[in-house]
Amino acid sequence: MQEISTKPYLLRALYEWCTDNGYTPHIAVRVDNSTRVPRQFVRDGEIVLNISFEATSQLQMGNEWIEFTARFSGKAHKLEVPVANVLAIYARENGQGMAFQVDAVAQDGEGVGPDSGTFSEDGEEVAAGASDVPANTESPDSADEPPEPDGDGSKGSRPRLKIVK
Repeated sequence: MQEISTKPYLLRALYEWCTDNGYTPHIAVRVDNSTRVPRQFVRDGEIVLNISFEATSQLQMGNEWIEFTARFSGKAHKLEVPVANVLAIYARENGQGMAFQVDAVAQDGEGVGPDSGTFSEDGEEVAAGASDVPANTESPDSADEPPEPDGDGSKGSRPRLKIVK
């Protein structure tokens, strides 16, 4: 039997933590052909979705899919997001949460790097490969460079969690 990924469990746990503390949970999602979201709100192959109780209806966070109904510009839309495409889940108010590595490349050819979906201390999304650049700001110089090492002396290229206060 194949082992189930920990990702859907972590998503549900962080969603619950956000709501228990009065925060607004958001997910950053890589959009591809299997993702059902209003395309006019997709930017650079990604969309950030408010998944709070107040913003959604019939939210179901399963092991394979996150499904709910939400309003965009006053019109209700049924959204379906593969758990595999979730880049991060975080609290809007303080940016605390967790980013995930998404290995597959978007089917429209606009891939997302493995270090995307990270957030600064003030909760703003940070562009892939950049240090303190908001998500909608272009940073062509740093986007093609490999991530900087953490300075801990290790030479492995495996991603590591970094504790941020």
